[in-house]
Amino acid sequence: MRNKTIKMTPTDRLKEQKGKLINEFAKRNNLTALWQTLNTIVPYFLLFYLAIESLSVSYWLTALISIVLILIVMRVFMMMHDCGHGCLYEKPMPNQVVGFIMGVLCGVPQYVWSKHHAYHHATNGNWSKYRGPLSVLSVDEFKKLAQKKQKSYESNRNILLAPLGGFMYFIFTPRFTWLKGSLQFCVFLLKEKLKDKSKSFKNLSHEFETGYWNTWQEYAHMAANNLVLISAWVLACYYFGVLNFFLVYTVVLSLAGALGIILFTIQHNFEDSYARDDESWDYFNAALEGTSYLDLPKLLHWFTANIGYHHIHHLSARIPNYKLQACHEKYAPLFEGVKRIRLKDIAKSFKYILWDNHAGRMITMAQYHALYEETNSLGKGKAALAGRSSTG
Repeated sequence: MRNKTIKMTPTDRLKEQKGKLINEFAKRNNLTALWQTLNTIVPYFLLFYLAIESLSVSYWLTALISIVLILIVMRVFMMMHDCGHGCLYEKPMPNQVVGFIMGVLCGVPQYVWSKHHAYHHATNGNWSKYRGPLSVLSVDEFKKLAQKKQKSYESNRNILLAPLGGFMYFIFTPRFTWLKGSLQFCVFLLKEKLKDKSKSFKNLSHEFETGYWNTWQEYAHMAANNLVLISAWVLACYYFGVLNFFLVYTVVLSLAGALGIILFTIQHNFEDSYARDDESWDYFNAALEGTSYLDLPKLLHWFTANIGYHHIHHLSARIPNYKLQACHEKYAPLFEGVKRIRLKDIAKSFKYILWDNHAGRMITMAQYHALYEETNSLGKGKAALAGRSSTG
C-alpha cells in the first residue's frame, strides 16, 4: 500500500519555518536605528520651519513643502510604532526615549498607544475581540440598526473623512482625554476629601476609575507627552505667530494622521480578508490571510518605514522595519497567498467596512445589500405568499 502524500498548506509551511525566519531577521542594529532616528527628526524640524516661513513667500511653496512634511510626520509615527514594539534599538531604554520623542512629534502618547496596539497584534483577525480603527460592525449587528443609523455608519467610514479622523487622532483626542480625565480626578479627590478627610491621596487614587487610562503609569506618560507638546506649541506660537504655526501644524498633522488611518485600515480590511470569531481564529492564518502586503514605490516604503510588509510584521513584531523587506524577499514562497495591494487599490479596499460573521470575511456595503437585503426580500416575499395561500 502506497503512503499518501500529505500536502502542506501555506499555514503549515509558515509554522514550520517561522522559528528560522525570526532567528534570522529579528536582530536589531543600534547604528541603523540611530541613522533612522536622525534622518526622521532632522527633516521634521527643518521642513516645519521652512513650511511656516514660506507662508510669507508663496502658498504654493508652502503646499509643496507640506506634502513632504506630511510624509515625514507619517514616518515619525512609524518610528514611534517600532519603538513601542521595542524593535528599533537593541535595548529597551533607547526604544523608550526615542519612542517618547516620536510620540511628542506626532502628538500621540507612545506608551499608552503601544499598550493598545499590542492588543491589536494579539487579536489580529479575531473580529469578536478587535474591530480595527473603523470600529467595524458585524452583519448581524448592522442589521439591527435603524435605517438612519445604517446610513450614518456608512457615511462616517468614507475615505474622504480620513483627514477629520487624523485631526482627532493626532491633535484633539490625546489632549482632550488627558484634560478631561485629569479634571475628573481632581473633582473626585475634592468630593472624597470633603466626605472623609482621613483618606490619603494615595488611597483615593486607587479608588478612582476612568476609561481614559488603565494604570497610573499610563497617565504619567499621557501627562508628560501633553506637557512637553503644549510647551512646544507655546514656544512655536511665540516664534512664528499663532495663526501661521497652527495653520501649518493642523493641516500637516491632520493629513498625516489621515494617511496613517488609511494605511492601517487597508492592511486588515480588504476583499475576502480573514475575519473570524473566537472559536475559529488562528494566529498564523490571520497573519497570512488577514494582513496585506502594501506594494508601494520604493520612496513611499521609506516614508512608511516598510510598514507595507505588514504580513511579516504581524508574523513577528520583533523584526525591525529595516529587516522586513529582506525577510519578505528571502521567504517569498511562504507569502504567495498574501493579499497584495497597490496604490490604485487603496480606495477600493477602504470600502470593506462590514464583517460578514457568517462567511468569515470582510465585505463592502454593496455586497451586504446584494447578499442580505436580497435574502431578506425573498424571505418576506415567501412569507407573504404563504400568508395569501393560507387565507385563499
